[in-house]
Amino acid sequence: MGRISALERRESVTRAAITEFAIAGYHGTSTAAIAKRAGVTQPYLFRLFPDKKAIFVAALVRSMDDTRLAFETAADGAEGGERVLQAMTNAYAQLISTRPETLLMQMQGYAAVAAAEAQGDGLIGEVVRAGWMNIWETVHLSLGADADKTASFLACGMLGNTLTAIGLPASAGT
Repeated sequence: MGRISALERRESVTRAAITEFAIAGYHGTSTAAIAKRAGVTQPYLFRLFPDKKAIFVAALVRSMDDTRLAFETAADGAEGGERVLQAMTNAYAQLISTRPETLLMQMQGYAAVAAAEAQGDGLIGEVVRAGWMNIWETVHLSLGADADKTASFLACGMLGNTLTAIGLPASAGT
């Protein structure tokens, strides 16, 4: 078996970080826990990333891009407004049921924005807003650039996210 490249190891650490940050948030997650989950040493972790915030940002970017890609892939395979809507709904339900850490990481990111900005750090907010706008644009274009359909789809999704995060079934919102 060949050696793992630094790029592959960086992706492995990012995935491990998503899981750890999703569980405990930024302040509750140690770099030791991320390193252990990824199967690397802390010194190696810091050869891949300059600091904990850079790991958090990479985890945010990856989790938001995974969501965007799920919508994009689902929409590419569907034709017609309602079919696209249903395909994206199904793809997202599949994503958060099989990889709930993707959703929980994003929720941790949303929560971290205000705290970081109150301390004069705008990076996390910039990353979260850019990720959200990429998701919005993908959904918006997939739904025929209909702002009302886009807003409705994402609003229902955020309700589902909230219900999932607090341990209620998505059907509790209907």
